[in-house]
Amino acid sequence: MEFESAQPSIVKSIKQRDLLNTWLRLYAREQSIPRISEYQPERIGDELPDLVFYGVDATVQPPRLMIESDGTRMSKAYGNTGRGRHLDEYLGARLAPIVMPVYHECIARRLPAYTIANIDDIYGRIVAYERLLLPFSDGDGVTHIIASLKTISEDGGFEIRDLMRGNDKLPVPRLRSIIDRDLFHRAPGRIPAGDVLEFD
Repeated sequence: MEFESAQPSIVKSIKQRDLLNTWLRLYAREQSIPRISEYQPERIGDELPDLVFYGVDATVQPPRLMIESDGTRMSKAYGNTGRGRHLDEYLGARLAPIVMPVYHECIARRLPAYTIANIDDIYGRIVAYERLLLPFSDGDGVTHIIASLKTISEDGGFEIRDLMRGNDKLPVPRLRSIIDRDLFHRAPGRIPAGDVLEFD
């Protein structure tokens, strides 16, 4: 599976960009992935329905992910809760080969992954499923991932219930990327360090 190299600006959702910017600020200190305990974005409470927290067991190959929480939108999209289950088992034989390589690439590269796939809802309306994966480490390697999952339809309304399992068509990937360029966040209006100021 091919992943393109991307900058943070590839992320479309403003809320996902805020989550990524918080991660980038922590990453920029030592050019290494942060601890999950350090990660405290503003207004994270508003985002919890779209977030899923995973524990990562990298002692096995391929690594396995345990769903530690369950965003309410993910539960609706998949038709049931996944908390306490391994992600590959929760996805099932049809979806796991499409979805798991994205998580494995995030773990291997120790960098954020961002993907977009098109899915038809039960009424045939096209829905864009935007996934942002943020890796964290409490020791060696990636030990946790936070996933932000957004669903958007150009048709306006759509049915999220059973979105991922409600029809025979598999999601169609539109974008698979690893965010590996410009890994810093500069607050707007700030003067970058090292810039020369001239006064008349």
